[in-house]
Amino acid sequence: MSYLSKVLAIVWKDVVAELRTKEMFSSMLVFALLVIVIFNFSFDLRVENIAQVAPGVLWVTFAFASTLELNRSLALEMENDCLDGLLLAPMDRSVIYFGKMLGNLIFICTIEALILPIFSVLFDLNLIRPSLLLTIFLGTVGFAGVGTLLSAIAVNTRAREVMLPVLLFPIILPVVIAATKATGGILDGLPLGDIAHWLRFLVAFDIIFLVVSYLTFDFVVQG
Repeated sequence: MSYLSKVLAIVWKDVVAELRTKEMFSSMLVFALLVIVIFNFSFDLRVENIAQVAPGVLWVTFAFASTLELNRSLALEMENDCLDGLLLAPMDRSVIYFGKMLGNLIFICTIEALILPIFSVLFDLNLIRPSLLLTIFLGTVGFAGVGTLLSAIAVNTRAREVMLPVLLFPIILPVVIAATKATGGILDGLPLGDIAHWLRFLVAFDIIFLVVSYLTFDFVVQG
């Protein structure tokens, strides 16, 4: 099997396992909906300030919902020593990282695709814009890339449910800030050139941390 075929095999395994139980998918969706509804009714919003708070609410929702998926990404592999089986397979261990990362990316993007129309209706905003979808995708790649690596670190600790957010949020904070700023600029109607530096930052963050994760994942799972 080629490198790509092995990566896709792990992705397919995760997708099939989730389709059978729908446990994580339903949990992420319900959690994201609850966060949106709580924010929607917690603020006494006026028409002129909806666009000012919407970017922050949107990315807080994505961040919290993504953490649920990332927390369970490798934790499920610990059951019945499935992770040991993957590590013993005759393949480069970076295959496991990219397989799990792509699986996480698919699940998170699916939830985001379902949340965006609901968010648009509740906050009376048009979020289905190419530039905004690009921003969301770049931010999500950052979440999935960093979160998958840190999930491999946290999974070997006793308090892994608590440890992952503690490790993840300080590192992912620049992505949240850049994505929120870019989203705010798009909703304010700014030209793409005015938010291009935030998009370039997201691209640079994604590339750097994907390369770092590729180089360090073997050492992380060995520990």
